[in-house]
Amino acid sequence: MRNLIDILDLSTKEIDTLINTAKDIIEHPAKYSEKCKGKKLATLFFEPSTRTRLSFEAAILELGGNYLGFSETASSSASKGESVGDTAKVVGYYADIIAMRHPKEGAPLVASQKAGIPVINAGDGGHNHPTQTLADLLTIKREKGSFNNLTVGLCGDLKFGRTVHSLILALSRYENVKFVLISPKELKLPEYMKSNVLAKRKIAYEETTSLELSMPKLDILYMTRVQKERFFNEADYIRLKDSYVLTPQKLVNAKADLSIMHPLPRVNEITVEVDNDSRACYFKQVQNGKYMRMALILMLLEVK
Repeated sequence: MRNLIDILDLSTKEIDTLINTAKDIIEHPAKYSEKCKGKKLATLFFEPSTRTRLSFEAAILELGGNYLGFSETASSSASKGESVGDTAKVVGYYADIIAMRHPKEGAPLVASQKAGIPVINAGDGGHNHPTQTLADLLTIKREKGSFNNLTVGLCGDLKFGRTVHSLILALSRYENVKFVLISPKELKLPEYMKSNVLAKRKIAYEETTSLELSMPKLDILYMTRVQKERFFNEADYIRLKDSYVLTPQKLVNAKADLSIMHPLPRVNEITVEVDNDSRACYFKQVQNGKYMRMALILMLLEVK
């Protein structure tokens, strides 16, 4: 039985397989419409979500299965003090696979040790978000054709941004990938990511506070919001929340084939005027996320 807790749980070969399956789903949706008939996905969301939860639910429905679950802690027995392990064990009797989001790092790992069915990490605190990374990877593959030889700008909240951490882990396995880390000093990429991933794998990176100066060299610009829910001090959040706002004017010196990405939701870090730019890919990421989650469900349920 397989789980997906961390993007590194998947080999690059398995990621290629998922991407190929997703592309086949895009081209031949009818072929997959009953692949999970009789199967149930449990969505255990202890933290608010729109795209990820609905994407998982849409994915299992389009595969012919069904879903059950909850969308906030208050509507689960966790509000009575039940442990994550007990919740997962109970749900394991009702469903065939679990997608879990939780504010505490490591909660989906604990769930996977108790559930008895495959568990997918749908985001755990500021740690990891592997299925968003799968959506990102399919988007990059469809836009760029390859994961090699890319300069990737990561902008905004690099400290708490679990999507950023997962994407760095994923792309660090490919050839000649360079990172430009754009953030306020208070929201820099954690030292453990720089030492355990970037330095350890001899991956080129630079840290800067300037989005404008970085723009001309980027093949991909991955914007992120400053996450209010990760701050202990509201004054710090208010001071930092508008550190970077992408506008059409800031794209003047960008490459013609730049891919602008964002895991969403956005607040105001990308203005709506940028939506009309042909380089904007963030709504494509949403669609690609559904297809990759469909492919992942098929893989973990071992559906041929």
